[in-house]
Amino acid sequence: MDLHTHSVASDGTLTPTEIVELADKIGLAAVALADHDTVSGVAEFLKAGASCPGLEVVPGVEISTDFDHKELHIVGLFVDGDNIPLNELLREIRSNRNKRNDQLVEKLRGLGFGITIEELLEEAGGESIGRPIVAKILVRKGYFSEPQEVFDKCLNRNGPAYCKRILPSPVRAIDAIHAAGGLAIWAHPLHRGGRDRSFMRRVLKAVVPLGLDGVEAYYTQFTPEQTRAVLDVAAEFGLAISGGSDFHGANQAGVELGSGRGELEVTVEVFDNLREIRTGIPS
Repeated sequence: MDLHTHSVASDGTLTPTEIVELADKIGLAAVALADHDTVSGVAEFLKAGASCPGLEVVPGVEISTDFDHKELHIVGLFVDGDNIPLNELLREIRSNRNKRNDQLVEKLRGLGFGITIEELLEEAGGESIGRPIVAKILVRKGYFSEPQEVFDKCLNRNGPAYCKRILPSPVRAIDAIHAAGGLAIWAHPLHRGGRDRSFMRRVLKAVVPLGLDGVEAYYTQFTPEQTRAVLDVAAEFGLAISGGSDFHGANQAGVELGSGRGELEVTVEVFDNLREIRTGIPS
């Protein structure tokens, strides 16, 4: 299973159809599309899935939120891509992202980097344009050797080109996902520096009462110890478990669909439990 992937609709390099075809080719039982702040690829994703009877395709989204000045990502699984409240929230987030991008490009140009908004639009292809697109352009132009260097030297918090985004609260994301019939999953809770069990507990004490359904315990960047920590805390709070590679195609070198960096394994039992929670009907 792989319940966390991205397509060209946000910052991946494969189309939704190509993700489905690859998932079917490598023998996955299920795959979810969770593009950043957009569901524009969902219709194509579901249509492609109809041609692969052995593969279950799950419409999803990854929503960026703000919790106590820290960015939390909430993945929605099994969402209705046509749901009005969900799409209204996503449009708001993308509008604020576009304003951030204008400021980001202005700062980069002030630092001597040749980059324009038009280049971002052309490079992205989709409607949700994130910082990885900026990094890709700067690497291609020879300013940096790899995308991570762009983030380390320019785009990360406290970097000279960093611009803060205006993000919704977790409860708005959770409510929108639920309105669209989906499950709300906290993605990669230990992914960023400084996050440990105590941080997870502090967040979960606040967001579980708001309706959070689960956490992502199986993730490309997690060590076995981190996975165990997430599983333990999830059990403590009575939360479901999810997992995925965070696959971005060529935009994230070394991360493969279904297996991450080679060690990732999300079992069918994980998916069956999520589906059971969503439908209320035993698998």
